[in-house]
Amino acid sequence: MAGRQAAHYMRNPTLAIRNLTGSGAKRILIDEAARAEIVSVTDEQPTTGSPRPLPARRLGLSGKLLLLTIPLVVIAGILIYVPAIANFRINRLNDRLAAANTAALVLDAAPLGMVPDSLARQILGSVGARAVAIKLGQQRRLLASADLPLAIDHDIDMRTMTVWSAIVDSFETMLETGNQAIRVVGPAPGGAQFIEVVIDEAPLRQAMYRFSRNLLLVSLGIGTLTAGLVYLALHYLFVRPMRRLTASLAGFHENPESSARIIVPSQRGDEIGVAERELSDMQRDLVSMLHQKSRLAALGLAVSKINHDLRNLLASSQLLSDQLASVPDPRVQRFAPKLMRSLERAIAFCQSTLSYGRAQEAAPDRRMIPIEPVVVEVRESAGLATDASISWISAIERGLSIDADPDQLFRVLLNLVRNAAQALEGRPKSEAATMQIRITGRREGTVTILEVSDTGPGVPAKARDHLFEAFQTSGRLGGSGLGLAIAAELVRAHGGDIHLVEGTIGATFRIAIPDRPVELMSVRNERARA
Repeated sequence: MAGRQAAHYMRNPTLAIRNLTGSGAKRILIDEAARAEIVSVTDEQPTTGSPRPLPARRLGLSGKLLLLTIPLVVIAGILIYVPAIANFRINRLNDRLAAANTAALVLDAAPLGMVPDSLARQILGSVGARAVAIKLGQQRRLLASADLPLAIDHDIDMRTMTVWSAIVDSFETMLETGNQAIRVVGPAPGGAQFIEVVIDEAPLRQAMYRFSRNLLLVSLGIGTLTAGLVYLALHYLFVRPMRRLTASLAGFHENPESSARIIVPSQRGDEIGVAERELSDMQRDLVSMLHQKSRLAALGLAVSKINHDLRNLLASSQLLSDQLASVPDPRVQRFAPKLMRSLERAIAFCQSTLSYGRAQEAAPDRRMIPIEPVVVEVRESAGLATDASISWISAIERGLSIDADPDQLFRVLLNLVRNAAQALEGRPKSEAATMQIRITGRREGTVTILEVSDTGPGVPAKARDHLFEAFQTSGRLGGSGLGLAIAAELVRAHGGDIHLVEGTIGATFRIAIPDRPVELMSVRNERARA
């Protein structure tokens, strides 16, 4: 027998937690971790197969950050260089004009304007020009000249120069070759209209090259220093915390049930600090869920074994109850059918647990049924029909019917009634208030409203947030924390709602179950057939 049971368990690895506390196959109070969907150990444990292929090693976040920093520094250098070289050229030309103005004053002060050629060459050499001319009124006067070119290649008027023209002319000067002659026109001191100076372009180009080289070296030094500082700052502020988060995620993925792999959040107040704290909370929740899942899987294995053996014991009890049906005692004849129905439901339920293998409720078999007989059966099953210490009040509207599965409705009400009875029995003896359980029922349109209330201590505030979740007990000794979770699941399967009513004495649970929508054509067809 033991060998056959072991073989049965090996063939049926899927396990579930099902009812152990009720009176029928579908009406037993479920010890149901159904909401957590506890299945077999083989279903819940991670499969061991081929390891996940690691992605090819690519450029890390630090390398990407460095590659991003370099072009940004280069772009910043270009934006600095373009106006700088244009400004250098303008300043260079203005220096030539300033030197020409000084030379013009010297040449104009000579007696009769006669200056020896040797002195004129020396003055032009100090200015760096080939000729200097000035315009007074309608007369243009050549103050000094030496080796004048045959033609002027470029004219530059410093009085009308714009920013854009300065930039364009600067790059044209640097890209040209040879030694072109340039005539530069600028404002003149005194009463003169303007002064002209003819210079060679090659010295200007060489000076611009030297400035560009020096600026490039300085920019490279500053850019490298800036890029390094930016890289280090971003690395310590963002890359290292991201690596820490990544390492925590990878370590947690290797062993998600180990609390040692939970990241310890830092004291940062920015988004990374928020991410660390949220990740830590998420990991703690996952560890707790996995631990609970492991415990429930082990519990599911034990419950399935109990169900298997309990089914055999109930089958033997059913044989004995069949013999009771032949006893002529009137009391036996009155209670024997109820005992037989309870045993049949229990056997069917154990069998369905073993065959179905999951903690999931079957779809409700809904039909219009009267509520009063279900309430009477609930009272008898809860043992309150003979208990004089707890007062029972049933305020059901006369002839009230509900569109529901009778067995599942029985389980819902039985769970609530037993919770109420246990709350009343656990009340301190010093309280002299009347112990009472009240069931009311009414119809509001197409919705049936049922209320189960008691005069007990009520639901603690700390238990209200997770009232209808599995294994969330209210602190009552011996409670499994499954009764309300079972009731809520069954009510929701009917498309209804269950909630705790606030502001009442003790605890009051309200159940609302709507009728199913009726298709007009089906009703007409039924009437036509009738």
